Amino acid sequence: MKLRKTAAVAVAVLALTATACGGKEGPAGDAGKMKPEGKNAPKLPEYEVAKDVKLDSPVLKKAQKRGKIVIGAKADQPYLGFEDQSTKERSGFDIEIAKMVAADLGFSKDQIVWKTVDSGARETAVSKGDVDLMIGTYTINDERKKQVGFAGPYYHAGASLLVRKDEKSITGPDSVKGKKVCSIVGSTPLQTIKQPKYGAKVTELAKYSDCVQQLLQKQVDAVTTDDAILKGYAAQNPKNLKVVGEPFSDEPYGIGLQKDDKVLRDALSDALEAHQKNGDYKKAYEATLGLSGSDYVDPPALERY
Repeated sequence: MKLRKTAAVAVAVLALTATACGGKEGPAGDAGKMKPEGKNAPKLPEYEVAKDVKLDSPVLKKAQKRGKIVIGAKADQPYLGFEDQSTKERSGFDIEIAKMVAADLGFSKDQIVWKTVDSGARETAVSKGDVDLMIGTYTINDERKKQVGFAGPYYHAGASLLVRKDEKSITGPDSVKGKKVCSIVGSTPLQTIKQPKYGAKVTELAKYSDCVQQLLQKQVDAVTTDDAILKGYAAQNPKNLKVVGEPFSDEPYGIGLQKDDKVLRDALSDALEAHQKNGDYKKAYEATLGLSGSDYVDPPALERY
C-alpha cells in the first residue's frame, strides 16, 4: 500500500483508545488528527446551506422544529469518522458526507448534533429516533433493510486484514486458520471472518481501537474490518502496522434513516448525486480518506427504491 505523506505520527498503544476495553465506541485520543504537510494539502469544500426546505418527512420536520439535526457517527475511525479528544472536533470522509447532505436539508455544520453510536446499536438508534441519520461506515444489506432505510451507496469498501508490520504468515483471509482475528460486534466483516472456511479464532470487541490495541500488544494476530478503516490505522502507524491481501467482501456504505421515510431517502440520494456532480464529493474524499492511501474511485451508482 503506498501511503501519501502526512504529518500523522506513529501511534502509541495507549493513544489508540481513550476508554477501557469493552466500553462504548468512542474517541481514540489525538490519533486521528489529519494535518498533511505542505501548501498543496487538499482542502475541504464548503457546502452551501439550502433555504426554506420543505419536505413531507416526519423526521425532517422534527429536526426543523428543534433547529438541529442529530447524526449518528463513528468517533474512532481515522480519515472516516473521528473525534479529536482535545477539541471535540469531528473529521473524516463520513463526517463530510454528513455535512454535505445536512446542508442540502437546510442545516449548517453548526446545526449538527453528533452522536457516537456503536456498530451493534445502529439499527436501534435509527428506528427509535435517537438519531435522525446514521452515517458511519454503515454497510447496506437486506437484513438491515428490514429495520432501517438507506440512501446511497456513497462509497464501496471491502473487508481486509490489518497485521503487525513484521507479520509474514498472514497474507489474506485464506491464511488465518488457527490465528486470532479481532473484529467488532455488529459489523459485517465479523460475520464474514466467522465463516468455517476461514478457520479463524475470533475475538469480538466493541471498538475498532480496542482491536488495534490488542494487535499491537500481540494479543491477537490480525484485525479485520473494511479496508478503508484499516488503511486509516495503518497510515497512522506505518512503522508497526500494514494492510494485507485483497478485499474479500462487499461493503457498500449508505446513510441510515427511518425505514418508511421515502421522501427523506430520496432527498438524501438527490443530495449525494448533486455533490458528486459538482465536485464536492471528490474534494472531500481527497482531503480525508485519500490521505490514508486509498486511491480515489468514482462513487458507486445510487440505488433508489
